[in-house]
Amino acid sequence: MAGYPIKYKQFLFRLTAEDPIILPAYKGSTIRGGFGYAFKRVVCAIKDKECPDCLLKEKCVYSYVFETPPPSDTKIMRKYKTAPHPFVIEPPTERRRGYKPGDEINFGLILIGKAIDYLPYFIYTFDELGRIGIGKGKAKFELRDVSCEGKAIYDSKSKTLKPLKTSSLSLTPHLSLRGKAEAISELGEAISLSFLTPTRIIYDGHLTLDLEFHILIRNLLRRLSLLSYFHCNGDPSEWDFKGIIERAKEVKVSKKDLKWYDWERYSTRQDARMKMGGLIGKIIFEGDIEPFMQLIKAGEVLHVGKGTAFGLGKYEIVKI
Repeated sequence: MAGYPIKYKQFLFRLTAEDPIILPAYKGSTIRGGFGYAFKRVVCAIKDKECPDCLLKEKCVYSYVFETPPPSDTKIMRKYKTAPHPFVIEPPTERRRGYKPGDEINFGLILIGKAIDYLPYFIYTFDELGRIGIGKGKAKFELRDVSCEGKAIYDSKSKTLKPLKTSSLSLTPHLSLRGKAEAISELGEAISLSFLTPTRIIYDGHLTLDLEFHILIRNLLRRLSLLSYFHCNGDPSEWDFKGIIERAKEVKVSKKDLKWYDWERYSTRQDARMKMGGLIGKIIFEGDIEPFMQLIKAGEVLHVGKGTAFGLGKYEIVKI
């Protein structure tokens, strides 16, 4: 059965501190916030307008990448103000807070679908952010280089960007509803997931720590189908949501070691501190896992839940 591809590309950005830099233990908010500020300053044509009121919002790179409004002719999400962002920032995993001049700071960036074409804007923006400064005291840094699949595609000396080959992550929107007597997952009857960054899973309108398999699959379906629709010309109407969710209810939790990680960020736009906590830890599911593996593997790359642009919702499949 043919899948609907979600195109994506992963990049590694290497920065070198020029001033002493103080960053929070979880750096996703600082990196994403600094990027948003510098990005608007670099590309916004009408800086005194908010995106929803701007005449250029449907043709603007900043609006598409950072605000991501649904197109006026969208078939879905008409009641929502924003669609899922086409990027994920993966901050350093280290909890180190202080960096002295010459120290290196690395972070990952995932671009999805049409946003891959806007990589030069991301590189130019982070180069500019280095001159503006980041963190407490607006400490300066240099964008040393950007690499993809282990190969340098940009460096600060040449200021040139090498051409890319785009990877494609292919999803199968329908389940193969096989009998229980047939062979199941390549991983066996169980799968273990380790949530590495705070993961904000919504179920029945509320954040949940009581994670069940069908709740995880619901959140993956929502995120991946919307990314496919808004950024990769996919058609979620052909996804068998009901069949997938009903089958997911047959998979049960066998072991759980999850806890709540409290984290908050300061929103300059709203002039307020915002709670951004989520679950972290490990969980083991048992049952017929195989039909869901494409969704789970896609989420391993593209994250799950709310706040993915900050790097939230990152998990990995762990061998049992």
